[in-house]
Amino acid sequence: MYRIKTFNKIASKGLEIFSDHGFDVGPGTVDPHAILLRSHRLTDGELSNHVAAVARAGIGVNNVPVDLCTERGIVVFNTPGANANSVKELVLAALLLTSRDVLGGLEYVRSLDSVTDEAELHRLLESEKSRFKGHEVAGRTLGIVGLGAVGSRVARAALNLGMTVLGYDPALSVDAAWRLPSEVKRMENLTSLFARSQYITLHIPAIPENVDLVDAHVLANLQPKSVVLNFARQEVVDEQAIKRALESGRLAAYFADFPSTVLAGEVNAHTTPHLGASTAEAEENCAVMAADQLRAFLLYGKVENSVNFPSVSLDPAGGYRLGVTNANVAGMLGQIMSALADAGINVIDMINKSREQVAYNLIDLNTPPSESLMGRLAAIDEVLSVRLFDPLDT
Repeated sequence: MYRIKTFNKIASKGLEIFSDHGFDVGPGTVDPHAILLRSHRLTDGELSNHVAAVARAGIGVNNVPVDLCTERGIVVFNTPGANANSVKELVLAALLLTSRDVLGGLEYVRSLDSVTDEAELHRLLESEKSRFKGHEVAGRTLGIVGLGAVGSRVARAALNLGMTVLGYDPALSVDAAWRLPSEVKRMENLTSLFARSQYITLHIPAIPENVDLVDAHVLANLQPKSVVLNFARQEVVDEQAIKRALESGRLAAYFADFPSTVLAGEVNAHTTPHLGASTAEAEENCAVMAADQLRAFLLYGKVENSVNFPSVSLDPAGGYRLGVTNANVAGMLGQIMSALADAGINVIDMINKSREQVAYNLIDLNTPPSESLMGRLAAIDEVLSVRLFDPLDT
């Protein structure tokens, strides 16, 4: 029986995926083989000896000690794209709210709650509505920084609204390029995109090279009265620079999903309380995707959408499946194969993949490895973990 400890509330549709194979799943599960969470900040002490995988039902993994997991040979999964539509729709709402002063109009109407005469109410509305006049987004230019799962969806929606769309993503993957509408014009650098766009929306991860990516130098290239939308991560913008751009009028509005003490009180800084993935559909999609990935790993050793392991899949060839994780250094595969050969075990099929400092091997054997062989493999220098997928671990 595999034991999976959950943190936070996980959508029931995701948990249903573990209804077979005798999985023990829940917040009270002890000594788990895997952990499934959302926003819970995982501590070192919660990674017990049997933990082989951690799945985050969401895209960011800043609440998971990824480096420590890698050192222990623990796979960390996330769910890219599962909440992309939810974020896209919130971005579109922000885009429209910053082009039309709907928020100001709502506040003005609320301020008239003491007016009891209908004719007087309509007279006031007609005389004051010009204060809230905006403009259409059709015919204007949207610059998208980051063209992954969310950025590509925003691009398509913006094109459907009649906008010109520019895109910048130096790390664009082949899969992402296939998803991107052909009408999106790729820009070679960030400053050019900012200079040519009236609206800019950010969809990049908060990796070290992206922290404060949007700084005073980049913002200096803005057209007057531009708008910046940030539904990526708070850290990718220099908020002090945003504040100065708002105060100077170069930036007409900043709309983000990350409330900030720096921008508190700024009239044209609008923030929502981390609502990007806060829809029932997104939570369910993330839970299902995370659960699917955990199940496939625990039963078959498959790795997909990991932030620290290579993607690996091997169709079962019968027999017994061994998973060996090791540091990505020369000579490791030879040592593993030598240990199996010395034990007289035949390899039916295998796959070896590496990613940065980690290599991962799935090996199908014709006979079950003994405890002594498992110990010998685990004792090889630079081997991080050894796991037998059949029979199930206990």
